[in-house]
Amino acid sequence: MYDTLTELIEKIYLGEDATIEFKKELPHRNSLADEIAAFANARGGVILIGVDDNGEIVGVNLQELTRAEKTVVETCADSIDPLVPIFTEKLRIDDKNVLKIEVPRSLFVHESPNGYFTRHGSSKRKMPTDQLARLFQTRSQARIIAFDEQFVPNTDKDTLRKELYQRFITEGATEDEIEDLLLKRRLLVKAGDQNRASVAGVLMCNDNPDDYLYNSFIQAVFYLSNKKDANYQLDAKDFKGPLDQQIINTMKFVERYNAVAARKDIGRIDYPEYSMRAVFEAIVNAVVHRDYSKTVSKIRLFMFSDRLELYSPGALANTVTVDNLRYSQATRNELLARLLSEITLDDDMRKQVARRYFLERRGEGVGIILNESETLSNKTPVYELFDEELRLTIFAAKSS
Repeated sequence: MYDTLTELIEKIYLGEDATIEFKKELPHRNSLADEIAAFANARGGVILIGVDDNGEIVGVNLQELTRAEKTVVETCADSIDPLVPIFTEKLRIDDKNVLKIEVPRSLFVHESPNGYFTRHGSSKRKMPTDQLARLFQTRSQARIIAFDEQFVPNTDKDTLRKELYQRFITEGATEDEIEDLLLKRRLLVKAGDQNRASVAGVLMCNDNPDDYLYNSFIQAVFYLSNKKDANYQLDAKDFKGPLDQQIINTMKFVERYNAVAARKDIGRIDYPEYSMRAVFEAIVNAVVHRDYSKTVSKIRLFMFSDRLELYSPGALANTVTVDNLRYSQATRNELLARLLSEITLDDDMRKQVARRYFLERRGEGVGIILNESETLSNKTPVYELFDEELRLTIFAAKSS
């Protein structure tokens, strides 16, 4: 918003309105959080630090500019629920320092220290109960539209990389046809008079989905012990990029540390700690079923000396429980599931996991995880739910 300096200066000259707020200096954290949340709950906007109420550019000194930027980022993380993914930029206007804080229109409804605010004209207003209820109904929490089909603010067709979205549309389509095909596949969705990338579109067809959907990546850590201890941490990686690439990279991480014992009594027989087929099913399930509206955490995989733990944000969907997981089939992200079911695995991965596509949608995944893992370790994997986060524990097989 107001991407060029000329455009921003013209906007300053016109004064505050529903999309721009001036602050002579950085306000108190709670007040700042209310301002940011108000923009996110409305149509988005820009806050300028170093401009007074009359539109005069007064600036802030360089030391204060750096401190202000740090405070803004911390405020968004600590004082707004859920977190608002703002963009900050240090600018020089009329030889004075100004901090630009760009707040996108959000997919969520945000609460700040003094309640729920929205933007009315050139000021923020606390939302009355009926307005707040309507906002919840039209945004992600209501689930009127599946979350993975909702549009992502500040995106358009160019947010989707051609090489990635061509996997899902008719081969040989002309440029004029492509946008319609992307809309039909729900990789793009209509938002007013604009076409925006959907959540699934960003997750599958953008090289950096985490730039738009906070924490939409997989974190993997390997410990040379049976507990989380930095002194025994051997490796840690954050796997970002399109979801299918995240799955492949996480598989390679597990394979690297999947210790293999061998017995030579009747030829050589290898006995890995973990079934890679089971691990693949577990990672795919985590990616497909996680709640991407939960921005406070990412999918996390921890490998210990005696077990593997996989955490996926979000409670179980619909009527699924930990006890009936093996027998129930409910998909939180139906569009993501369809897209992953259309992508073929390469030959090496196909042999390793005994399937052709990332997802085959036969409802066999949990059974494969439980059966394959128990066959190796003689211990049944355990699913547990903690504060709307699902944890799967797969126990390592030990050579006798």
